[in-house]
Amino acid sequence: MSRPVPLLTARGLVKAHGSTPALRGASVELHAGEILAVTGPSGSGKSTLLHCLAGIVRPDEGSVTYDGRRLEELSEQRLSALRRTEFGVVFQFGQLVPELTVLDNVALPLLLAGTGRAGARTRAGAWLERFGVRGQGGMRPGELSGGQAQRVALARALVTSPRVVFADEPTGALDSLASEQVMTALVHTAREAGTAVLLITHDAQVAAYADREVRLRDGAAAALGVTA
Repeated sequence: MSRPVPLLTARGLVKAHGSTPALRGASVELHAGEILAVTGPSGSGKSTLLHCLAGIVRPDEGSVTYDGRRLEELSEQRLSALRRTEFGVVFQFGQLVPELTVLDNVALPLLLAGTGRAGARTRAGAWLERFGVRGQGGMRPGELSGGQAQRVALARALVTSPRVVFADEPTGALDSLASEQVMTALVHTAREAGTAVLLITHDAQVAAYADREVRLRDGAAAALGVTA
């Protein structure tokens, strides 16, 4: 029986920040509906890998293929459209817009994609409800606890019903209870929607939520254990 074709594939990624190498030939595969944890020590290239996979930065060498499309061949405009509709990104500190209410933060990706304001706010409210923070919809991000802010960030990443969510240390700034709540909410929602998740973490307890774990060390491809 043939193996399913990966939804997202990276091959031989090389990326340097100035004279400092971050990735040295890294390769990884992500299948539809899969939760994959990429682990490794600080400085191993995990965040750089995520940024390449999400089309946020372009690798110096190698290729990233998403659903048959080579990301390095797409224009910045098409990459931006992809991130607005099919990709969702969650960062360690949420990166919510401080001037907007919680509700409008979650509605923002829909507004940028052309959804009307009323419809965007209705969908945003429904996602806040799913993550248990509907009551905070009128607050500003600075009024939230760390766990609440990350659940809002997850709602914002998922509001467009993306096919892939990239989560970069989403619990790194949280205590153990808030971390468990955030990961439980993310995994439950991803399973329910059939969303693939690429999870960057240094925490073994967080990685345990994933279907599969690969380890990155010094940006080397062999450390990821990818099968050809």
